[in-house]
Amino acid sequence: MKYHLIHKKATLQEAIQRLDTLAVDAILFVVDDDFKLIGSITDGDVRRGFIQGKHINTEVSEIMNIRPKSLLIGAINTEKTKEYRDKNYKIIPIVNEVNEVVDILNFRLKKALLPLDVVIMAGGRGTRLLPITENIPKPLLKVGNKPIIEYIIDGLITYGITNIHISINHLGHLIQEALGDGSSKGITINYIEENQPLGTIGSVSLKKTISHPHTLVLNSDLLTALDYEDYFIDFLNKNADFSAVGIPYKVDVPYGVFEMKDDRIIQIREKPTYTYFSNGGIYLFKSELIEKIPKGKTYLATEFIDDLIAQDKKVISYSLYDYWLDIGSHSDFQKAQTDVKKYEN
Repeated sequence: MKYHLIHKKATLQEAIQRLDTLAVDAILFVVDDDFKLIGSITDGDVRRGFIQGKHINTEVSEIMNIRPKSLLIGAINTEKTKEYRDKNYKIIPIVNEVNEVVDILNFRLKKALLPLDVVIMAGGRGTRLLPITENIPKPLLKVGNKPIIEYIIDGLITYGITNIHISINHLGHLIQEALGDGSSKGITINYIEENQPLGTIGSVSLKKTISHPHTLVLNSDLLTALDYEDYFIDFLNKNADFSAVGIPYKVDVPYGVFEMKDDRIIQIREKPTYTYFSNGGIYLFKSELIEKIPKGKTYLATEFIDDLIAQDKKVISYSLYDYWLDIGSHSDFQKAQTDVKKYEN
């Protein structure tokens, strides 16, 4: 971040040197003594300054753009972030409530800054993948050149998610040893340790802190090209309480099918294809709902969904037509090895 900040009293000479060093990311954000954002400078601003008669020792505050774009941390507007990206802005400063620059969003490195708490469920035993999961937890099985869970983490980082919780149980110490505290990737990883198996969402109740109004929970054995930003925007636009990713599953019927009303045939559909949506193991919900997850007992995500529906919460599905693979069996694991090159591209 510091490379993009320049004090208001710095000279154009210093600005030119800094912009040259930044190369493809050449933009500077002008700050005052308190690091409050007051302007921005690009190569174009410098050229216009010289045309207007400014010189190499002119202070940058005299030629800066006084209306720089920014995003407010803690209330990151996802739609606004997408708008900036779509309008081809390259770099946007993140400011706090008193307009101090606290971070930089570089769209070359990240697509968004999603304000989400994240829990990756990595406590399963992976019994369907025995014997290869006898001494290594399934999330650490390598697909291509890196573990399954690392693809998930890298995907989340792309959307600006840098504070991740991982729920562990079976061989969990190996996951901790492999991933550490996340500092090698510039993120923070915390661990939720199950003393007993708590099902597909039960351990979320053990999460000690809630940082954001919305929580994303996903299984650790997935390869997916899910657009987390679009998923989140869909959730907000529909004013949902809970959203589950749905994976299309087509069923081809090799016969003519009667469409019935009471005992009457009203139509015959010849060899139809029906599309159903199955559970994709990825969930987004209001963080306040975590208190509804019972503590200390096995609790499945499907039970959570049923309970929320019974409580008249707005439970929706987000249809995912992009790549998704649940690595639950040996054949899935082999398919992942074949798919990985295309997935990485």
